[in-house]
Amino acid sequence: MARSYGQYCPVALATEILGERWTMLVVVALSDGASRFNDLLRALPRISATMLSQRLRSLEEAGVVVRVRESGSNSGHAYRLTDAGRGLEPIITDLANWGQRWARDLEPDDLDPRFLGWSVHLRMNVEAMPKGRTVLQFEFPDGPRDCRRFWIIVVDGVVDMCIKPPGHAIDLLVTSQLQRFVDVWRGFRPLRAELDAGRIRLEGAPALQRSFPNWLLLSSAAHVERCRPGRERSVRLRAARTKRSR
Repeated sequence: MARSYGQYCPVALATEILGERWTMLVVVALSDGASRFNDLLRALPRISATMLSQRLRSLEEAGVVVRVRESGSNSGHAYRLTDAGRGLEPIITDLANWGQRWARDLEPDDLDPRFLGWSVHLRMNVEAMPKGRTVLQFEFPDGPRDCRRFWIIVVDGVVDMCIKPPGHAIDLLVTSQLQRFVDVWRGFRPLRAELDAGRIRLEGAPALQRSFPNWLLLSSAAHVERCRPGRERSVRLRAARTKRSR
């Protein structure tokens, strides 16, 4: 647990629990549906196992998270948000929207394909996808050397993500500069315009290429206007002007 601020202010008391590095992001991952320790590591690829253990322990002590024993073929321990933890979900939404409006522009070191893959797999419009199995490979030639691609596998509405080849034939290959795709994901660039211009390239059956824009729901904050001056706001404003001029 973080050191006390020595104040009775509710914000100070809440920050004692949530203000340590990684803590709020662990709550976000749990809210998004990750429950197993390894799934939390996948959702937060730059956290160490030791740090994750520490943050989960602190959240348990604070009554935000509970550790439960699961039964069945996949028996083991899982982590669940308590009522107190679920009470943070509207705060998470408001915080994400504030970050979309006012947080700093991204730097190259912020662009992690592993985290992008996890985010994408949570926001797939499976109802618009074909029945059976569909395998998508996302390729970023300018990405970090240790991870330039990830795969999304959708089987009858169930979505998984991996950073190693899944052993199935690729139905659709998506190739893009990493920054450009993140801009699309965050709502700063329109996906269809990037596809039409060939800046995001698709390889696969023509029917799948035509359907692809309907498969991505984008970031949950993609609809929020960017307010902070800088590259990201400029990109979004240029895209909006281009759209209006057509």
